Amino acid sequence: MPAKRIIPCLDVKDGKTVKGVNFENLRYAGDCIELAKKYSDSGADELVFLDITATNEKRKTVVELVHRVGKNVFIPFTVGGGISDIEDIKCILKAGADKVSINSAAVKNPDLIKDCANYFGSQCITVAIDAKRTEGDYYVFINAGKINSGLKLIDWAKQVELNGAGEILLTSMDFDGTQKGFDIDMLNIVSNSVNIPVIASGGAGADAGHFIDVFNKTNVDAALAASIFHFDTLPVDKLKSELNLAGIETRRLVK
Repeated sequence: MPAKRIIPCLDVKDGKTVKGVNFENLRYAGDCIELAKKYSDSGADELVFLDITATNEKRKTVVELVHRVGKNVFIPFTVGGGISDIEDIKCILKAGADKVSINSAAVKNPDLIKDCANYFGSQCITVAIDAKRTEGDYYVFINAGKINSGLKLIDWAKQVELNGAGEILLTSMDFDGTQKGFDIDMLNIVSNSVNIPVIASGGAGADAGHFIDVFNKTNVDAALAASIFHFDTLPVDKLKSELNLAGIETRRLVK
């Protein structure tokens, strides 16, 4: 089994880290700079920073905050939120990010994926997909989960790969924040249908078995979580030790 990645996620609103359930009822979860440094120091393989209200507020990601986070981490760092063109990506990468995540803008203009991949390379482009089960199938939602795009998840995932994305960050809106485990069925639908890395997101709880299951029962390359890391219910280093004991290798070894 290839080495897997454990990725803490910083959902940021008004410069503060927040977390909700099913994309609603946000609560304060800590200072994003302090959390980023903690995760970098404790063995996280990568970090994702999402400015979750940038798109709905029709503004760009807060570049200064990205710069401050980038100065405090020494692991790959992905930034998303309000990114809609090549100039946005230039600013984010210049501020210190290694990759960018595009979501709503890609759905509205699929050629954006091609343009960005051609300009920066696929390795810099992550396409985030927020999906939930509606009328017997999985559909893609945009604008922080507020709008059903009408796109079926499987169709969009294949299109994302075809257009040149380097990886997919797939969030189950049904499982988000519930801490009941990952959406294995949805993750299998996508990870078995594309040949690019898939990051599992939504539903991770304090039980390391949730991560063991997602790596043993699906083809995902990485697992992302927020609440359990922010509130230290399952610290990154403890989780990685449990994964190692279960025979699941991760990118960065636990000391």
